[in-house]
Amino acid sequence: MFSALSQRARGLVSLLWREVMKFGTVGAAAFVVDTGIFVWLMSGHMAGSEVKAKIVAGAVATVFSWVANRYWTFRHRRQANVARELVMFVVMNAIGLGIAAACVWVTKYILQLTDTTSLFIAGSVVGLILGTIFRFFAYRFWVFTAELDAEPEFAHDHELAHLGHDEHGRHVADDDADHPTGQGRTVAPS
Repeated sequence: MFSALSQRARGLVSLLWREVMKFGTVGAAAFVVDTGIFVWLMSGHMAGSEVKAKIVAGAVATVFSWVANRYWTFRHRRQANVARELVMFVVMNAIGLGIAAACVWVTKYILQLTDTTSLFIAGSVVGLILGTIFRFFAYRFWVFTAELDAEPEFAHDHELAHLGHDEHGRHVADDDADHPTGQGRTVAPS
């Protein structure tokens, strides 16, 4: 039983790790897109309108992130209803932004740290980390929720989720390979 659970855990961690790495790569690229556009707009077309420049840069980075996550990170989970998926993506991004803003609010009004460094760390380090963790799980479980498809890379991922169980969801003992029928015996419903 322990070896089956161990194998199942390793398989699930492997699946999750692939998504985490892709998600991190997309996030880093979106950060570069956001920062690059923001700096470009502030030094050119929107000089003096930093807030508007940040909104435009953030909107472009959000669209980039949605496309990259949809077609690369979670390509095996994308939904047929693209409009719903995009709306959920925007809502989850707004919540992630709210998490970062809440970190700044707590730092400024509760902890009463008002220097630029403290506020930057609160919003752009702590808020970014907490918001990113939220976004990953939100995207995985609420935005990109379709079942795994038949791509060869993901062909055995369903099996990982059900390792140690038969086709009816019942637990199968570790020593089932030695069972005379070769099919395994069920020990108990789980």
